[in-house]
Amino acid sequence: MVSHYSPSDSTPFKFRQLITPNLALKLEALQVPNKPYILWEFTTPDSVKACADMSDNDIGGFSHANLDFIPQIGQEPAHLRFSGTISNELPPGNAQIERTGYAAWRTEDRPPTMFGKSLWNVDPYAFLALRVKTDGRKYKVNVQTESLVYSDLHQHRLYARRPGNWETVLIKWTDFVRTNHGMVVEPQSEILKEKVRTIGLGLTDRLAGPFEMCISRIWATNGLTPEEVDEAGVVTPIYVPKDVKDSKEMPRENVEETSRP
Repeated sequence: MVSHYSPSDSTPFKFRQLITPNLALKLEALQVPNKPYILWEFTTPDSVKACADMSDNDIGGFSHANLDFIPQIGQEPAHLRFSGTISNELPPGNAQIERTGYAAWRTEDRPPTMFGKSLWNVDPYAFLALRVKTDGRKYKVNVQTESLVYSDLHQHRLYARRPGNWETVLIKWTDFVRTNHGMVVEPQSEILKEKVRTIGLGLTDRLAGPFEMCISRIWATNGLTPEEVDEAGVVTPIYVPKDVKDSKEMPRENVEETSRP
């Protein structure tokens, strides 16, 4: 819901004189975009090549992850297929590795421009939207920002409700939890929406066996357009379960460790 600006008694008198109803509406129109902001679309092989996969195989484990581009076939959209096998077997001869069983992927840093690093500014948007088809396993959405601590991630569980079917999942940007190496960081700080570097997904349920999930696009939005609603069919609820939303700390199952290169 958009809240309308109403000058209060604390607003300087000269400034209040400048704020007319028409101006307030114009300011709202500038501040609240009504069109989606596409962050990533998997429409070509290059869009997949610009992503990096990772798993415990990178540290000697036995999990495997693959990223494949799947072209559009009929009603099936072009998409990235993230698949592989999870293994909890520990690498032999390395006592420092106490836990394995994870796989993830993320977008690579985009090439810099003449103005510096390429970062997404999603500050005008309330939600992150993902068009996905999952296998019912527990996945996390990982967002990396241009923060002071490089290894920080903002994470949120991907609450998909229709395994085996395409669906649109909306997540409030303000619901992401700051973590570092899988642990909740205190004190918490809001995600830097003006400086988003990378976005990805990780599988963190540590259940041995095969996995496969598909994603066609990622975007920032303030709500779905009529066309997106028709496409989405049933939209996944944007609110997390009450026991998660009301907790000051996200339960451990919601912030399991996600490795990154």
